[in-house]
Amino acid sequence: MLSVHLSRITPHHFPFSSLLFPSSRPCNHGFRPSRRNLRFPKPRKFSFRCFCSFSATNSSWNGHVGAVEEKYDVIVVGGGHAGCEAALASARLGAKTLLLTLNIDRIAWQPCNPAVGGLAKSQLVHEVDALGGEIGKIADRCYLQKRVLNASRGPAVRALRAQTDKREYAMQVKNVVESTPNLSIREAMVTDILLGKNDNVEGVCTFFGMNFYASSVILTTGTFMSGKIWVGRTSMPAGRAGESASHGLTENLQRLGFETDRLKTGTPARVDCRTVDFSVLEPQHGDEEVSWFSFDPDFHIEREQMCCYLTRTTKITHQLIKDNLHETPTYGGWVEAKGPRYCPSIEDKIVRFQDKESHQIFLEPEGRTVPELYVQGFSTGLPERLQLPLLRTLPGLENCSMLRPAYAVEYDYLPAHQCSRSLMTKKIEGLFFSGQINGTTGYEEAAAQGIISGLNAARHSDGKSLIVLERESSYIGTLIDDLVTKDLREPYRMLTSRSEHRLLLRSDNADSRLTPLGREVGLIDDRRWQLYQDKQARISEEKKRLKTVKISGGDLADEISQLSGQPVKESSTLESLLKKPHIEYKVFDKHGFGNEMLSRMEKECVEIDIKYEGFIIRQQNQLQQMIHQQHRRLPQDLDYHAMTTLSLEAREKLSKVRPQTIGQASRVGGVSPADITALMIILETNRRKAQEQRRQQMLASVMVDTVEDMSDSLTEADFTFVHPLVKRKK
Repeated sequence: MLSVHLSRITPHHFPFSSLLFPSSRPCNHGFRPSRRNLRFPKPRKFSFRCFCSFSATNSSWNGHVGAVEEKYDVIVVGGGHAGCEAALASARLGAKTLLLTLNIDRIAWQPCNPAVGGLAKSQLVHEVDALGGEIGKIADRCYLQKRVLNASRGPAVRALRAQTDKREYAMQVKNVVESTPNLSIREAMVTDILLGKNDNVEGVCTFFGMNFYASSVILTTGTFMSGKIWVGRTSMPAGRAGESASHGLTENLQRLGFETDRLKTGTPARVDCRTVDFSVLEPQHGDEEVSWFSFDPDFHIEREQMCCYLTRTTKITHQLIKDNLHETPTYGGWVEAKGPRYCPSIEDKIVRFQDKESHQIFLEPEGRTVPELYVQGFSTGLPERLQLPLLRTLPGLENCSMLRPAYAVEYDYLPAHQCSRSLMTKKIEGLFFSGQINGTTGYEEAAAQGIISGLNAARHSDGKSLIVLERESSYIGTLIDDLVTKDLREPYRMLTSRSEHRLLLRSDNADSRLTPLGREVGLIDDRRWQLYQDKQARISEEKKRLKTVKISGGDLADEISQLSGQPVKESSTLESLLKKPHIEYKVFDKHGFGNEMLSRMEKECVEIDIKYEGFIIRQQNQLQQMIHQQHRRLPQDLDYHAMTTLSLEAREKLSKVRPQTIGQASRVGGVSPADITALMIILETNRRKAQEQRRQQMLASVMVDTVEDMSDSLTEADFTFVHPLVKRKK
């Protein structure tokens, strides 16, 4: 007996088509199913599921049906933001890639706030795009509203934030993933990592016993690994509301020797916009001039923006929370997992900032066609029976209707010091961790890790060296360096303050920093590379023009003098005028001295490079002085426990983290500057000892060779003369 379930499949896709579809070609009974026969026609590929069961009573099937061994170059486990970027990067580098996810219809879902970017996070999005990633393009295509944060401050801390359409965003990413060559999708729950004889990864095993084989595996499990959601005292196993958790993988990783721990996060309630009184709320409009995440102008398509709104908590809000703290998982004591420090629940805000009379709460749309409003800044672990009364203490929400309750979610993660900076684990070759499994929070942090793990997994499967981004090269490098160096025990969020080199790592120059690398590894195609080269050429030519064009008096000089509060000298170059305070490039456009061939983004690059030239050069010089020492490699076989000149804490932390460079060692928690000095003295002593040993070995080798040459050249008489005590043989 044969029972078959087919979804989105046509006769020519199935190896036994002649038995199932009479109109198909006759079946070759010597045929062995291959992966090539299971693929979908280009340019679009669609996942399909085929479940077959065969009865042993039909002997004619014997010998013709067997398990298909599915082999890939890279397997990605998890279809969130990290998983999608990893799978796309791997497939675009030519690796045969399989994306395994619990629910194909929830690929790249935004379970919390449907927003991309923000402080420091926008730099990550720009950098992912500069490398050839997808998150920036999709955010540009699906935005509901865009705003530049910190616009009045310096370029190092400016940040673009986009409110996105949750459902449109997921659909767009799904379309990209499904249409990418070399990339297959499958629904499955991975429970085991398959290892080879040399403790190298060989593939994964699923809950239903299916084995998939690959020399590189990336785990991007998000909040699903042993996930549990809480509403007050009530809990249920789930990765997020409405979706089951993943079980078994944590235990398997523990058996393989990995350390695991628990973290938690939360999401606020959603309210019906039709029940909100917007007349008493403060509107938060988007920017009139829309900015973009992607450096690809093909995605710069403006659309109508929606409005967000601002309200505030009240004394009644605060009192209701204080009276019921014992009802929350954290303060009630039945959840001990750490939550995100920089995105606290509303009860955390009330407890930690008791001097504040109110807290800002933003109401943000989740889509153009749905009535749901996201209540940003109001996540809570209170029971559902208290959540609606709590919402109704907010101005404008006195009569609101709650569509979805808030909840907290706790989940397993693996402290990232178990990974190297390539995101490959130190214990198992070919196994990579990426996203929230490493202890991060946020779509942007996940996407940044995803593209690095994806390109490195593809390179590993191809026998190539792995890519490491230094922290001075990018926010991505800073993020990964922090994760693998510091023993983090709370969800990690990217902040501009985490980068010592933020003046050099701006959003506007992300492409000049990383697009050449993306081109070198194969993620940037010819069209995108030509766009990049043309842009850089225009910027360079414009800076040369501003150095040479001079003005003497006139309306431009008068306005610049008025805006800057400084006099304009005769025959001043446009470059010198742009360096004056409060002067922007658009003043040149206003008086006909601008370059109409430049885009707004290019004009911004020119302005920043010129206006902050002195600061940039100074930081570059400081960086060059530091790099040589910071990048000094540490031998992987160093016995830190034997280094008695190091503090006991430093010996323990360095032995645990196993840093790769002096710079990384200096950032390990618990390692002091004195420890680094002692470590450098030990390294120098070891270097000199090794050098002396090599010198002694070379001298000994030369002496042996000399004696042998002399011995070969001596005659028997010479030997007797040289050694008179040796008797002649009779």
